[in-house]
Amino acid sequence: MAQQQNQSSSRGFAAMDQKQQRSIASMGGKAAHQKGTAHEFSSEEARAAGRKGGATVSQNREHMAAIGRKGGAAVSQNRSHMAQIGRKGGEARGDGSNGAQGNSGREEEHTEHASSHEQHAGAGQQSH
Repeated sequence: MAQQQNQSSSRGFAAMDQKQQRSIASMGGKAAHQKGTAHEFSSEEARAAGRKGGATVSQNREHMAAIGRKGGAAVSQNRSHMAQIGRKGGEARGDGSNGAQGNSGREEEHTEHASSHEQHAGAGQQSH
């Protein structure tokens, strides 16, 4: 009996292991650059592609929640880091013993959150 059309068999490139596929694809990319026919993204094209990909991925709320949980778990394992964030938050509200810091405490808190955000983003990228 003939093979059904909706089934596919793994032959050729698809049957190769990932390492072989990457090696062949790399050679093709290098050849295209040497020949001068390779497309090179401008910074504007790269930004647009990143926005499009980010918008597509972020529509999957389950996936985004999983990324957030993974990043939060990774950051919260660092107890000294979490304690430092808690102290900074208390200082900014005036709950800490050093409540008279004014804006400098808030700037440090913002810097701390930016660092924390970068760690979360890195953890999210690792899940892909």
